[in-house]
Amino acid sequence: MVRPLIGVTGRRWPASLLGSSVPKGMSGLSVDLHFTDYVHSIALAGGLPVELTRDADAREMVQHLDGLVLSGGADVEPARYGAQPEEDLGVLETDRDEWEFTLYEAARERDLPILAICRGFQLVNVAHGGTLNQHVELDEGAGHPQWDVDGRTATHDVSSVPSTILSGLVGEHAKVNSLHHQTIERLGDGLRASAFASDGVVEGFETTDAEVLGVQWHPELLEAPDVTFRWLVERCRARLLIP
Repeated sequence: MVRPLIGVTGRRWPASLLGSSVPKGMSGLSVDLHFTDYVHSIALAGGLPVELTRDADAREMVQHLDGLVLSGGADVEPARYGAQPEEDLGVLETDRDEWEFTLYEAARERDLPILAICRGFQLVNVAHGGTLNQHVELDEGAGHPQWDVDGRTATHDVSSVPSTILSGLVGEHAKVNSLHHQTIERLGDGLRASAFASDGVVEGFETTDAEVLGVQWHPELLEAPDVTFRWLVERCRARLLIP
């Protein structure tokens, strides 16, 4: 069986952040980090996952891919959406911003199916001219930053919008986890909201051409194989005319 090749983005950290796990002589090096749940979910859904590195040309790399997952991680640089940093802004990884914006643009130019998760969801919104709320507290609205709860535990409901990709995948309602402290303020151009939390926060969107699906939660941590990863693989297979 031919499996579509799906790239997954990740983090790059100083090796020193890994503490005593790294010998002192290597503490000045860097490591690429990829949570294995992403690639595991792609494989279970029938795709061939590959963990991407920023040490190759992003546009050239995209030429070899059939699909793309933009994963979770640090906050997007506020200057990208015309804002100044606020007090509760989290860690920034501006090199990753540059890399992932380029990957997204190149993938869109090739009409690749894309699944954007958490940070990836926020990055795509910014790429389309949208803006973000830089911080929400646990006691605001539906209680979004549930970082002290096991990520495999659903903490609140989302309601899907009829006739969207998500409504076809999850039905009218879904229970999701919540591992984010930023939310969409203004939805970007060419994006259609497809799910909302009970407080009105956008939890899902899709592009008008239905090639990009974004979710604020972490589906890779929920029941596998998750329907969003199945959607991605099936969309890739259809694009490649794989039966």
